[in-house]
Amino acid sequence: MTSPDARPAPNGSAVPAAAAPPGTAAAPGASPAQAAQAQGAPPAAAFRYRWLILAVMLTAEIMDLLDSTVVNVAGPSLEKSLGADSTGLQWVIGGYALTLGAGLILGGRLGDRFGRRHMFLAGLGAFVVTSLLCSIAPTIGLLIAFRLLQGFAAALLLPQGLGLLRAAFPPQDMGKAFAVFGPVFGLAGIFGPIIGGALIQADLAGTGWRAVFLINIPIGIAAFVIALIVLPKTVGDRAIAIDLLGALIVIVSSALLVLPLVQGQAAGWPAWTYVSMVASVAGFYLFTVQQRYSAKRGGTPLVTPGIFRKRSYLVGLAGIALFFASSVGAQLVFTLFLQLGQGFDAGQAGASGIPLAIGSLIGGALSGAVLANKLGRSVLQIGAVIQLAGAAWLVYSLADVSSFTLWQLVPGLVLAGLGSGLVIAALFNIILGSVDDAEVGSASGVLTAVQSIASAAGVAVLGSIFFAALNVGDPSAGYQNALITQIVLLVVFLALTPLFPRRARPEGDG
Repeated sequence: MTSPDARPAPNGSAVPAAAAPPGTAAAPGASPAQAAQAQGAPPAAAFRYRWLILAVMLTAEIMDLLDSTVVNVAGPSLEKSLGADSTGLQWVIGGYALTLGAGLILGGRLGDRFGRRHMFLAGLGAFVVTSLLCSIAPTIGLLIAFRLLQGFAAALLLPQGLGLLRAAFPPQDMGKAFAVFGPVFGLAGIFGPIIGGALIQADLAGTGWRAVFLINIPIGIAAFVIALIVLPKTVGDRAIAIDLLGALIVIVSSALLVLPLVQGQAAGWPAWTYVSMVASVAGFYLFTVQQRYSAKRGGTPLVTPGIFRKRSYLVGLAGIALFFASSVGAQLVFTLFLQLGQGFDAGQAGASGIPLAIGSLIGGALSGAVLANKLGRSVLQIGAVIQLAGAAWLVYSLADVSSFTLWQLVPGLVLAGLGSGLVIAALFNIILGSVDDAEVGSASGVLTAVQSIASAAGVAVLGSIFFAALNVGDPSAGYQNALITQIVLLVVFLALTPLFPRRARPEGDG
């Protein structure tokens, strides 16, 4: 995840045109030795396999994105097969994003120390193994556990991409590599739910939902073998210490945030849920203090602590959290409403996201090619307003579902996708405009981690709102309530945008 990995994990379908490819710039601030290596001239032999290496990077990113999105349409199948309740479904979907986000910064630093080739292969191998475990999970509890492990495997895998591409491509060809990366990645985000729905509906050899994980195994093994042959050998810097304390603080703080959001409704919101959320906020603040302390003592912090002194960057972190929590949660509820509320099967629910995807593609293309450079942060405000209009249309359309058809929602879905695409294609680079060149690696890694953790929180919050109404037999009210929550979050996001940097960081900076 990431270039700021602008995938809306699991809802996404647009990629920032002016950024490095998703999932590849998430490595936190490299050491001077690593930065020099990344910028230096790779061996000529590596250039010979550069397009194969790009294909391997794309495969890893697409596998991650598909596993973030295809499960959205697996709810009823999981409920029937494993007896999953609403809490279990939210953990299966959001747990992956949680451990991915919590582990991304550590994964990048491990690549700095042990070499990006080694960590990429280790992460890819672990991703294949955990995909197999997910596919054979006999209970919902074990599936959740394997999904958490799968997310952490992705956190080891994804941050290595940019360093490996820089070692494989001469500088003059990097733009071509990114030009291929963006559209392929964006299409994967669009087709993820469609592929997932088709696989579940096909029920190949009686596999049902298990097929969405089984598909990773042959693809992952092929990618691993090719990577073993063609990836350039990158030398890690063993002088870099791994800040395990900082990594532990991030992981614990992330868990303290998401756990009560998922479990709170079912437990009746006891006192521990509020204590846990407050402790999470305190934990993230403690992380910033610990990183500054580590740097002052001459240690190697996970991130460059100076980024936390920049107000516009901190506001940007809050903005990304609000945007992705609202967008990811809303797309999940959309598929749940269609399946659990209107009786759509998995294939129909997956295909029903096409209007949203088309809108997102158009918005992302307009923003990335023209509007972001011309309008700066104003494109975020325009996108948010359009997305708000789409959400408002959906709320209005759900007032009467007595003779429901998908066409009631199509205009709202297109508007929501259009606004989302406008924002996603520019959001990360605009926020990165607030940091210095030497801080871009750390800043993008933290942005991506926040995006993923916020996505897990959005799944928990909006999912709980929907299930609360579904449990009393009113799924349309559940979807409406989730959309109203999305509207509130987007309004707060919109209110923060005047504090963002005015312009995006130019492509290639940092």
